[in-house]
Amino acid sequence: MTVTVQRQGPVTLVTLDRPECRNAVDPATASRLYEAFVDFERDPDAAVAVLHGAGGHFSAGFDLKAMSDDATEWLRQTHFGQGRDDPSLGPMGPTRLALRKPVIAAVAGAAVAGGMELALWCDYRIMESSAYMGVYCRRWGVPLIDGGTVRLPRIVGLGRARELVLTGRRVDAGEALRIGLCEHCLLYTSPSPRDILSHLVCRILLENGGGGG
Repeated sequence: MTVTVQRQGPVTLVTLDRPECRNAVDPATASRLYEAFVDFERDPDAAVAVLHGAGGHFSAGFDLKAMSDDATEWLRQTHFGQGRDDPSLGPMGPTRLALRKPVIAAVAGAAVAGGMELALWCDYRIMESSAYMGVYCRRWGVPLIDGGTVRLPRIVGLGRARELVLTGRRVDAGEALRIGLCEHCLLYTSPSPRDILSHLVCRILLENGGGGG
């Protein structure tokens, strides 16, 4: 399976599991991601999801090696939900869904091109200190087609977004935190979902006076 789903109480852990290609997303993987988050939204016992990648990387974006007849047909199937019974479907899978529950991106390694768009779709992003983002698809003349041109300026501002899109440069975790591209930066390596959840719980307790009655 290229996408695995685990439950830890009210938390749903969604893992991109194609480490041999830095978790690049092909049509089959996009479909499984979409199904995972549609199921998460419909599950009354699921409260929050954490999305991360196996093998030390979040996602290198859409798998350009899969750009074949199958990929062309997949892109034709994407839609915004108008006049349909099924929820909106994006090129990376869930990226046109408007969920009522929060999704956290736990970013290690690369979150670039469509992988960056996938992270931008999440409600907020926590990055390991050596992680990075970037509109790398710009380097090969491939545009952002999955919400990045809308979400990126909303998060970092129009001028900063234009600079990142036009240059396609790498944005390390420290800069991402400074410009608001991520909300937290962890100092240790390769954040696991358990690390992310522990970090969040600690912050919530500290911000609410230690959680005492």
